[in-house]
Amino acid sequence: MTAPDDLVADLQAILDRSAPPGTGAACRRIDRDDAAMLLDAEAAVLTTAVPAARRASGAARTAARRLLARFAAAEDPILRTPAGAPVWPTGFVGSLAHDDTVAIAVVGRSEVAAGLGVDVEPAEPLPADVADLVVLPGDVVADPTDPLSSRLVFVAKEAVYKAVHPLCGLVLDWPDITVDLVAGRAVTATGHVAELFVTRAPRLVAMARVAPNGG
Repeated sequence: MTAPDDLVADLQAILDRSAPPGTGAACRRIDRDDAAMLLDAEAAVLTTAVPAARRASGAARTAARRLLARFAAAEDPILRTPAGAPVWPTGFVGSLAHDDTVAIAVVGRSEVAAGLGVDVEPAEPLPADVADLVVLPGDVVADPTDPLSSRLVFVAKEAVYKAVHPLCGLVLDWPDITVDLVAGRAVTATGHVAELFVTRAPRLVAMARVAPNGG
């Protein structure tokens, strides 16, 4: 079994290679004290009192601030919209995600992306009943016999939703997003086109980028 610190180091190396051009991606192991990493303003706007969720939020925002520092951005609080999406400093876009172990952030300047999305899932097959809802005609996977293919579609659609929702304000369902994992591309019912950047080890991670012109 991979040790948590090794997992994060391995995942960070992959994120450094696979992040959308002009952006940065960072991961952080979720620690028991990460809720304390939230800035006061961030802690005040979180609607959940569940300790695990607050720890994950603290870890993800810490990773995001690390990225923003690379861009010489001020370490302002990363607040949230009423829908729960992070609010980025002016001139930046980004996305946050986490599973039970790691948190991931992806950030870029608005001139390189109109929207960014990220999602992370364990490298395990998706339950069949969920897969039937997620993988639909039109979705393209590299190998339909791959037991991870349906969960790869799942993380890709989640990442695309996070990238597109701030642009259209609409709630998109699984049929509203069509992904082609071979071409690295997704199209939504709103007409947005996203590039996909997908990796499968040591976690399934999908990052989606909508170009400044909308695709």
